[in-house]
Amino acid sequence: MGKRTGTLRMRRENLESAVAQTLIDALNAELTGLYPEDDSANHFRLEREEVAPGRGAFFVAYEDGAPVGCGAVRRIGLGVAEIKRMYVAPAMRGRGVGRALLMTLEDEARQLGATRLLLETGPKQPEAISLYERAGFVRISAFGEYEDHPLSVFMGKDL
Repeated sequence: MGKRTGTLRMRRENLESAVAQTLIDALNAELTGLYPEDDSANHFRLEREEVAPGRGAFFVAYEDGAPVGCGAVRRIGLGVAEIKRMYVAPAMRGRGVGRALLMTLEDEARQLGATRLLLETGPKQPEAISLYERAGFVRISAFGEYEDHPLSVFMGKDL
């Protein structure tokens, strides 16, 4: 694992901004490559209003001013929030960017009043699963819009 050499900063961004769309497009392309058998793997929705102030947030990780990752959190119920659209550029993986993003999203979830944080990922993403496990997430039963999705791994954590 390499170390970051620059300054890493998390910044709240508009979900419809050019930088957000570029990162989400890269995430979708990666998911399509990992799960070619599943047309919906990269189409789980995230709407602008779900990351509006008081409901959620979309963050971009910047290293030395360059966008290197993103992630969102949205409130989905009383005391429950969900992590969405976590992505770190391949060249930046293993450098703590994902962990820093996850910590930012956890803090935001707490500010939204969440005491439980959920997420959905896939079985072909062992590095992501490992990141979440190291952060205290455990596997849980299916939830939400993914319940009938065979290529999902469900995880949760009490905050």
